[in-house]
Amino acid sequence: MSRARNRIPRFLIKDPVPPGVSALSEFYREEFVKHHQCLQAQREYYSDQAIASAEAALLKIIAEMDQLSEDANAEQLVAKLLREFDVVTGLSGWSDPCKVH
Repeated sequence: MSRARNRIPRFLIKDPVPPGVSALSEFYREEFVKHHQCLQAQREYYSDQAIASAEAALLKIIAEMDQLSEDANAEQLVAKLLREFDVVTGLSGWSDPCKVH
């Protein structure tokens, strides 16, 4: 794998929430970042084209999260997008091995 393909965009790195960004927007952004990380962990199971398409969509949503969260139907819109990505990543089915009894 090339090094450039595994580079994480700057806005995906944990930094303090900048002023003017709502807590709800940041929460949504973190959920999409989790899907991105999950997708990266499953990279070997998907074609390069499938990964590139899903990654492009995720990165676009993350970049536009502030505008999306201002929409009147933001909760429904973001919930729908998260469900659609969950179909691909299966994130909701993953569990933390440290929390399993």
